[in-house]
Amino acid sequence: MIENISCVIIAKDAASTIIPTLESLKSFSDVVVYDNGSTDTTLEIAKKYLNVNLVQGEFFGFGETKNRAASFAKNEWVLSLDADEVLSDEFVENLSKLQLDEKNIYTILRQNYYKNVHVKHCWGNDIIVRLFNKTKTAFTDEKVHEKVIEKGFHVAQISGSVLHYPYSTITDFIIKLDRYSSIFANDNVGKKTSSPTKAFFNALFSFFKTYFLKRGFLDGYAGLVIAFSHMATNFYKYIKLYELNREKK
Repeated sequence: MIENISCVIIAKDAASTIIPTLESLKSFSDVVVYDNGSTDTTLEIAKKYLNVNLVQGEFFGFGETKNRAASFAKNEWVLSLDADEVLSDEFVENLSKLQLDEKNIYTILRQNYYKNVHVKHCWGNDIIVRLFNKTKTAFTDEKVHEKVIEKGFHVAQISGSVLHYPYSTITDFIIKLDRYSSIFANDNVGKKTSSPTKAFFNALFSFFKTYFLKRGFLDGYAGLVIAFSHMATNFYKYIKLYELNREKK
């Protein structure tokens, strides 16, 4: 049992993905699930796990919400996970043997999947900071694309991986692009300029970059879906921002 590290997850309507996530965390004595408004069975699922501390609260943007969720962790050391990520056995084993150093923050290799297809080009693999001492550092306050503050720390990698399953249906893409584009527009209204032309060409370049420059076509059907989703997300980010800026005037 891992006693000195708390795993912290923020979740909303994660019933379709959170069971494998929580199953991979059975060796943790403290798992915080911070739910921000689920209307599906996420709450009922989380309550079934004896090592889960279920907290219900508001969503303030990803950075601030993750820091809020971490405040409920029993331990100073926090492993931040998403509700669609599954730890590999290798990672858990290596983590249990790790001698933690307060001068360090720790990264994990994340492998990305669409359904059960490993997406190697559109998304590729990420190496991201996920383990940190919450008394020494925290997430940035960005509403999207938040990350752990690295300044002043040595970055060390833990062997093993986390498997990321962000989308299981086409509907998931549509829901997330609407959510993320709204967060971007609301966060940047009055700060950035936009126009229908900017929205169109940003979207067009996003598809070109994902499908051709990143060789997303080699990911087959999944690559086409992802590239189109990136295009739509960028279009709606800037067209929503354009409308909000006009309304503000």
